[in-house]
Amino acid sequence: MNKPRVIKNYEKLDEEVLQQIKLKYPEGFVDSLVRFTDVDGRLNSALPFETEEKYYLIRMTKSEALIIIDDDDDYDDDGNLLDEAREEYKDRLDEDEDDNIVAADIDPDELIDEETEIDQDED
Repeated sequence: MNKPRVIKNYEKLDEEVLQQIKLKYPEGFVDSLVRFTDVDGRLNSALPFETEEKYYLIRMTKSEALIIIDDDDDYDDDGNLLDEAREEYKDRLDEDEDDNIVAADIDPDELIDEETEIDQDED
């Protein structure tokens, strides 16, 4: 089965995916950002992330990544996920069937920009 490959903005992700991302990147996102060229030839940066259903590139710059962590109450002043948040999200995800989180290795040419509402699931 081929997974849809999508580009999406962080603020448009659903809560379950956000929790999975926090568990995958408990020390913040800045050091994990990758650069890619979109279909229009523009250079972008994003956070790679994979779920059982999709490959994501979550659009964000380094400064946005720092702001996201700084504004999130689940992270401490040093940008590390709080133990309480980590345990809560692990418990929630353990209850779900979709708790398999792996690092993403994504070819940008195979991505779908969900902001343009292209759906690859119909293939």
